[in-house]
Amino acid sequence: MFTGIVEEIGTIRAIDVTADGARLSLSAPGLAPLARVGDSISVSGCCLTAVAVDGAELHFDAVPETLRLTTLGALAAGDGVNLEDAVRAGEPFGGHLVQGHVDGVGDVAAIEPEGDGRRLRVHAPRELLRYLALKGSVTVAGVSLTVATLHDDGFDVALIPHTLEVTTIGALAVGDRVNLEVDIIARHVERLLAR
Repeated sequence: MFTGIVEEIGTIRAIDVTADGARLSLSAPGLAPLARVGDSISVSGCCLTAVAVDGAELHFDAVPETLRLTTLGALAAGDGVNLEDAVRAGEPFGGHLVQGHVDGVGDVAAIEPEGDGRRLRVHAPRELLRYLALKGSVTVAGVSLTVATLHDDGFDVALIPHTLEVTTIGALAVGDRVNLEVDIIARHVERLLAR
């Protein structure tokens, strides 16, 4: 379980893709020294298991389904990724409940300056839109954000300068693809009401 509060921007060192999946190797000088093999770490919103820790580097395996259903399969050496260690009992819970189970991939539709920050519009898969609520939570590339506006084909979020500086969200461009996770509470409510 995560909160969507990014702890570090890691840098992809290598991604070795085979028919069986991929091995991701990334530099994470802040997080890696604290990590152990078997730890769950959110990589741009995808919960992955650390399979090796080597100094300032973390290594993960991703199965073909993960590569197909997320943005991880499109990563290349030098790309930045948002990293968050799993939340532990007693730690501050600053974002919202995030599982690291990507629900879909969205496309950045627009980026506009707004005061000191920016407004980001994301086109989202139609099947996810029913789980979004004005002022509700959504995870974009592993970052916990608040829905500022809802559209028929997506949503807007308002970004403060801090978020733009300490996550990969600040480097996004129109057309970029981002991992999305909707609020798990909305999914459970729908399931309960369906019964």
